[in-house]
Amino acid sequence: MSSIMTNVSAMTALKSLNATNSALSTTQARISTGFRVAEASDNAAYWSIATTMRSDNKALSTVQDALGLGAAKVDTAYTGMNAAIETVDEIKKKLVAAREGGVDKAKIQAEITTLQAQLTSNAAAASFSGENWLSVDSSATGYSASKAIVGSFTRAADGTVSVSTIAVDTSTIKLFDSATDAAAAGTGILDSKYSTTTGVRNADQTTAGFTVATLNISALTNSTADLTTLDSYIKGVDASIKLMTTAAADLGAAKKRIDLQKTFVSNLMDTIDRGVGSLVDADMNEESTRLQALQVQQQLGIQALSIANSSAQSILSLFR
Repeated sequence: MSSIMTNVSAMTALKSLNATNSALSTTQARISTGFRVAEASDNAAYWSIATTMRSDNKALSTVQDALGLGAAKVDTAYTGMNAAIETVDEIKKKLVAAREGGVDKAKIQAEITTLQAQLTSNAAAASFSGENWLSVDSSATGYSASKAIVGSFTRAADGTVSVSTIAVDTSTIKLFDSATDAAAAGTGILDSKYSTTTGVRNADQTTAGFTVATLNISALTNSTADLTTLDSYIKGVDASIKLMTTAAADLGAAKKRIDLQKTFVSNLMDTIDRGVGSLVDADMNEESTRLQALQVQQQLGIQALSIANSSAQSILSLFR
């Protein structure tokens, strides 16, 4: 039936053209943004997962920064420790030289005093961002020998999150401890007391003895007793070098662990980026092909609508 009130062909053509325009708009949006799922209305589940994982990746980026800061602290402490080892090595050489009869121990002590001052200076300077692991005050409020470096951010299956840390024990690393507490004072490697007879580190630091940082040989003679004291100095200094070597090795191990964690976090962030991309990124090859097809469909739809609208004009010929 021909009707000027209801043009079924035009209605069908218009509906088809509207559908094509809608699909074309979606494809153009994907091409312009690069996302297949740009907002929650596109795919609520994928958008939610992607948003959560992007947030976690930002937290991992902060973890990377924290690991970098921790690595810098460990590097600073290691540099100071290494310098201290070299300086104490020089002190040991001077003490061994003083063991020879006829040498001027006062002049050797002048050199040792300079080296001792260098030890104190190096330890005080080994500070990063206001934190010093070599020269401490264990009696200070809030002091803790265990240093925590943020190492990871984890989301469990139930959605709860947690932050893990890498612990570094500085109690065996410190060189000087200026604590006011008598039991804690002088418990660093270089200000600990050693026995003047055996050169062994005192178990009780309140007991009298000598320290590597303050020993003085200027008054010693070549008497048997003084030579025994000098021998104990050499043994004590050598013991301190062993302790510092162990401390430096511990710092090296901590640095290695931090470096491994930094690499893992970096790889994990890349993996999360790839996973999120597979959920929400648009396939540009596919979208460009679809765009070409939809543009052709749009042109054909416009022509079909034009033909359907013009068909009503033929009714006029019936009234001529």
